[in-house]
Amino acid sequence: GTPAPDGVPSDYGDHIQLMSDLLILAFQSDLTRVATFMLAHDGSNRSFANIGISEGHHDISHHQNKPELMQKVAQIDQWYAAQFAQILKKMNEVKDADGQSILHNSMIVFGGGNADPNRHNHDNLPFVLAGHGGGTLTPGRYVKHGATPSMNLMLSLADRMGVGDLERFGDSTGRLADV
Repeated sequence: GTPAPDGVPSDYGDHIQLMSDLLILAFQSDLTRVATFMLAHDGSNRSFANIGISEGHHDISHHQNKPELMQKVAQIDQWYAAQFAQILKKMNEVKDADGQSILHNSMIVFGGGNADPNRHNHDNLPFVLAGHGGGTLTPGRYVKHGATPSMNLMLSLADRMGVGDLERFGDSTGRLADV
C-alpha cells in the first residue's frame, strides 16, 4: 500500500485512536457537536495482518457461506467493535462543561450499511446507539425494530438535537418511539 504521511501512524488501530482523540477534543472544546467518523468505506479491501488476516476485507466479505471466510469477517468485525469500545471508554472519561461525560451528552451510532455483505442486503441492519443524548436516550438495552427504515432512527436523533420541522429524512417513515 501507500505509506502513511509523516505524523500519521502506520498502524491502523493507532490511526483510529488518534482520530478519535481529535474528535473528542473537538467535542470537549465545543468546536463541534456533530461529526461523522467513518472507519472504512464500504468497498475497503484493507487487509488485517495485525489479527492474522492477509486477505482484503471486501473480498472475504463475499464469503459464499464458507465458514473459514465467515470467521475472518467476524474477527474483523470484532476488531472494529474493540476500537469502538475504546472510543466510548475515552468519551466516558472526559467531562463536558456540565460535569457529565462527553459520552453522556452524545448520541453515537455505530453500524454498517449491510446486514449480510455476502448478499448486499440492507434490511435488519446492525446498529449500536451509544450515549445518553444528554439524558434523552435510554441506553443499555437491545431493541429490535424489524423492517423499520434506519433513517427513522436518524429522524428521532435529529429531534433530540433540536432540529425542528424535519418531517422526513432519507427513506424515513416516522420516528422511533423506543430510543
